[in-house]
Amino acid sequence: MSSRWKTLQELIDALHERGDRPFLIQFQKEGTRQWSYAELSDHVYPVAAGLRAAGIQPGDPVGLMAELSFDWIVACLATLRAGAAAMPLDIQFSDDVLKGVIEDSGTKLVFTTPDQAERVTAASADVRVVLLDSDESEERSLLNLYQDNGGEIPAVGPEDRAALFYTSGTTGPPKGVPLRHRNLTFQLDAIGREKLISEGDRVLLPLPLHHVYPFVLGIFIPLSLGLPIIRPKSLTGPQVIRAIREGDVTVVAGVPRLYKALFEGIQTQIQSGGNIVSGVFDRMLRWSGSLHDRFGVNAGRYLFGFIHKRFGPELRLLASGGSELNPELARKLMGLGWEVAIGYGLTETAPLLTLNLPADFRIGSVGKIVPGVDIRIDESAKPGEEEGGTVTVNGRSDFGEVMASGPNVFEGYLNLPEKTAEALTDDGWFRTGDLGYVEDGYLYLVGRSSTMIVTEGGENVQPDNIEEVFEQSPVIREAGVLQKENRLVALFVPELNEIPERDPDGIEKAMKNAVSNQSRQLPSYQRIGDFAITRKALPRTRLGKIRRHILPDRYDEAKQEAEAGEQIRTGPMSPDEMSNEDRALLDSRAAKETWDWLVERYPDQPLTPDTSPQVDLGIDSLEWLNITMELRQRVGVELDEEAIGRIETVRDLLREVSEAAEGGAAVPKSPPLEQPETALTAQQQRWLEPLPPGLAALARGLYQFNRLVMRSVFQLRFEGADRIPEQGPFVISPNHVSYLDPFAVASALPYRQLRRTYWAGWVGVAFKNPLFRLVSRLAQAIPIDPQRGVFSSLAFAASVLKRGQNLIWFPEGGRSPDGELKPFKPGIGLVLDRYNVPVIPVFLHGPHEAMPVGQFMPRPGPITVVFGEPVQPEQLKEEGEGKAPQDQIASALHDRVERLGRQKPK
Repeated sequence: MSSRWKTLQELIDALHERGDRPFLIQFQKEGTRQWSYAELSDHVYPVAAGLRAAGIQPGDPVGLMAELSFDWIVACLATLRAGAAAMPLDIQFSDDVLKGVIEDSGTKLVFTTPDQAERVTAASADVRVVLLDSDESEERSLLNLYQDNGGEIPAVGPEDRAALFYTSGTTGPPKGVPLRHRNLTFQLDAIGREKLISEGDRVLLPLPLHHVYPFVLGIFIPLSLGLPIIRPKSLTGPQVIRAIREGDVTVVAGVPRLYKALFEGIQTQIQSGGNIVSGVFDRMLRWSGSLHDRFGVNAGRYLFGFIHKRFGPELRLLASGGSELNPELARKLMGLGWEVAIGYGLTETAPLLTLNLPADFRIGSVGKIVPGVDIRIDESAKPGEEEGGTVTVNGRSDFGEVMASGPNVFEGYLNLPEKTAEALTDDGWFRTGDLGYVEDGYLYLVGRSSTMIVTEGGENVQPDNIEEVFEQSPVIREAGVLQKENRLVALFVPELNEIPERDPDGIEKAMKNAVSNQSRQLPSYQRIGDFAITRKALPRTRLGKIRRHILPDRYDEAKQEAEAGEQIRTGPMSPDEMSNEDRALLDSRAAKETWDWLVERYPDQPLTPDTSPQVDLGIDSLEWLNITMELRQRVGVELDEEAIGRIETVRDLLREVSEAAEGGAAVPKSPPLEQPETALTAQQQRWLEPLPPGLAALARGLYQFNRLVMRSVFQLRFEGADRIPEQGPFVISPNHVSYLDPFAVASALPYRQLRRTYWAGWVGVAFKNPLFRLVSRLAQAIPIDPQRGVFSSLAFAASVLKRGQNLIWFPEGGRSPDGELKPFKPGIGLVLDRYNVPVIPVFLHGPHEAMPVGQFMPRPGPITVVFGEPVQPEQLKEEGEGKAPQDQIASALHDRVERLGRQKPK
């Protein structure tokens, strides 16, 4: 079979032909950093020469222990160009595993980053460390490895070693898997021949590179085609979406967990629109999926255009590998209008054995066998089959262990002859350990022989199928199924934020109910006989596979803790209970201090990295300003409004804080209350400009019309209107129960005073269409966004008072659905604490009865507006409760408004 490149060296030598084409686009906090193919080529050769000068010989493994960056790719390609073998390492290897890998591989040099260098040196003092992403002032910097003339660099052949991967260890310690140049160039030819990715594509790579799947599909396929690689600033959901949208991404090289999170994010947004919207979405998705399945019609691209516009108009292909993509999830993604491609293979097969391509995609299959690869099914390898009996899985008996042969299959594990003998047959066929069958040229998998559980009744079950069913329950975050004493049991990680009664008994009851409900979807032989509960995240590889050999000890540990009375706690999660990824996040000092502060602030909440600040902790509206002020004081960073808009979980908050600290965003511009004009754009400041004569005349007419309607239809009355000061500035603070509230308050003010008064208007209503924006401009309303616009909201209020104008602010942050006064948000306290102006408490009687929340048309009825005595902020501080001045002011003001409400109108 012909190939354009016999070795990866030849591919690297051709890079300069791509010239100024963009190679890597790295998203940053603001904007992007871009490198061309010419720049890449110019950097590779001096580093390759430097490696030769450092004594690296052909075939030597060279470690790469860092996240993807331009320097990482330069180091990787330079290693290959020098004739050595690239050895990507997982930065989340434990110290013991890292030491074992370095000793086993015999590596002499490791490229890493300053924050990982100490770990590498501790693992082996004999290894030379070269630092990526550092400047020339650091002696060990990559830049100081450059050689202008390193002599002749030897050429390698197809049979020479190109890479060394250490498997992620789902069933034990990692094993070294050497791959030759021909193993990898075969994959480039196979994928290129299928035209899965072609010229014009832009590839997003959101994965770690110590696995062969992203190494091949995410790096070398784009290199071979001259395509740009897009790298998000971080792997948070909002940053990945930003990179897809702003980077004009057409292809994502991801794993099932990424696509599951993507779909769940879409589903959550749809469900927030209510049952009707959610129901319509579900029906449209089923209809679109049926059209795709039966006729190959991509209706989702048009039916769900609003989703494509939000997530990336150019995105067409979701490529999935690393683990099995749930067939139902694949169907939903295709129903939404995206193409889906699945690759199946293992590290030992470099990796692809089959491809399930969009043009002839089969739900449930891992695809057609890649041309040049041979697959056979060894039916003698069925676990649990007794002589004379027939074992079936999913109703089929013609399954067995999948075995592979071809140019992509490795030739044995490093330094492990016994393991090699187990993995390869005498005639060179590789035993994948996966069980499956072939139908019409498509391979279908039914599980892994190493994880297949044979029940006492002789039934074969795959634990991951049962786990998927349990994880559909909202109260089960993770499920791990195993066999103990000849029966199926499970280890569950609860989703505490979904459990109303969070005491141990309530958690136990919720889990029992979940098991009972979900078990109805399972045949009797797949139902569990017992379970244990743990707060610790299940042990997983970086691609999301459960490390099943650890599950039995974790299960026993959880059972022993329960028997000893150490019931699962409902407070904040401890770091040792977190996943590897989340523990790694806390390596950042800023993130660790932020987590410690959250634990201190919310000691009774089931705080985890997945906790939603908005939904679970109530950090909505202007409370974000409190958060940022305290983070500024404790951690030395301050999050801006854009960063807050990206935060959906505590994990996102920790990442934003960490990145802000690393990026030197120690303390940016002045807080919005001190210099409000710096927090507002020129467009936002236009809402504060006086009305021109034409609009002012229109505003006066609107004022007269409003007074007429309010007095005739709603019999509007005022009490205490004489308490309003003639001179400002001052703040009016009413309760909020209805859309009628601002119209009632406006009728109480003389027009000349109303012209010096501004309103806080929620952007979701007062500014949602051109007509409403015009009315808001006439009324001098300023746009307040209680969810995303905390800084600008406070800056608007501060600007009004700083200019000597009056402000009307509804401190509950939204309408009360039942008419009862809700707690006041701290924003009013922050404003009054900074600007010492009198505030007038106001209570409105009647609007809730005339037009409550959820009612479209008002009913005529009496409305009375009661004004209280003006009060100074200093007096409110003395009366109120709370640690911070803003809380004291908000508390005391709430009490005064509440007292007005208890007084019946005269």
